Amino acid sequence: MKAKKMNAMVVTGYGSSEVLKYATVDIPTPGDDEVLVKVLASSATTADTMMLTGKPYIGRLFTGLKRPKHPVPGTGFSGIISATGKNVRKFHPGDEVFGETTLGFSTNAEYAAVPEGGVILHKPENIDFATAAPICDGHLTSLNFLKDIAGIKPGQNVLIIGASGSLGSAAVQLAKFFGARVTGVCSTPNVSLVKSLGADKVIDYTRENIAAAGEKYDIIYDTVGKYSFGAAKSILKKAGVYMSPVLNFSLLLQMLRTKVSGGKKAIFAASGLKSDEALREMLAELSEMFLEGRLKTIIDRQFPLEKLPQAYAYIAKGHKKGNVVMMHVA
Repeated sequence: MKAKKMNAMVVTGYGSSEVLKYATVDIPTPGDDEVLVKVLASSATTADTMMLTGKPYIGRLFTGLKRPKHPVPGTGFSGIISATGKNVRKFHPGDEVFGETTLGFSTNAEYAAVPEGGVILHKPENIDFATAAPICDGHLTSLNFLKDIAGIKPGQNVLIIGASGSLGSAAVQLAKFFGARVTGVCSTPNVSLVKSLGADKVIDYTRENIAAAGEKYDIIYDTVGKYSFGAAKSILKKAGVYMSPVLNFSLLLQMLRTKVSGGKKAIFAASGLKSDEALREMLAELSEMFLEGRLKTIIDRQFPLEKLPQAYAYIAKGHKKGNVVMMHVA
């Protein structure tokens, strides 16, 4: 039988937007323990743009040494179950779902095959598909950093650098949910947004030096990797933590050094490398927060799927507010 076809973005190698092509490919056939999702929205993230270039090179250990292992990019998704494998029990055709494929990628397409035991849940009824698609980028990553890595506690003083981006806008909301006192760092056009998310104080880095505020922090969460542990040490409390999802050689060295010493710590973590079970549990926690109206997704722009190169170019400028979402043909 001739395979059915779908539209998808595919990558032909590592590079900039010229390696992205809008093409017709086979619709994946779900395995016995998989579901086939008709993807209605997918995420486009800063991490995606870094993986497209294959830099830093250490990332190629996970994505492919010479070219991406998976020709279709994208990890975050939301959509409707189209078909299920014979062993699937949790999901049925017609179910509205959301989640991410972690290192399986493949969501910037009309359909994606996702393991039933993967990072996938029923979509909260009170949010739409565009809102749900990027939750596993900003919200899930920031929940991991604040709760699991930093062990955030009520009353702690938390500094969030890049507070208007995908991770930062989620982190401000989550830190307030956990009872922390939150200071957000952003540029002038984004000050009002960060305040609206609940930040107790906002530092406009174009007008004020972060250290000049005179505060000491229990947690510094550098979502964009533009600060450094060296710069952070003077404003960290004695047992404070500087953490970032953006790995560079300096952070790696500081992480190794502070791991064996007492006091202030430098931490890098890649949330996508956690087990599917752990990620799914965190996603369920976030889902409850959305159902209760305690969280929201900030969406800067939406692009049609075939405009993914333009979406990446926009993200690369470094000025997006919240998330960029790819909308697929329903």
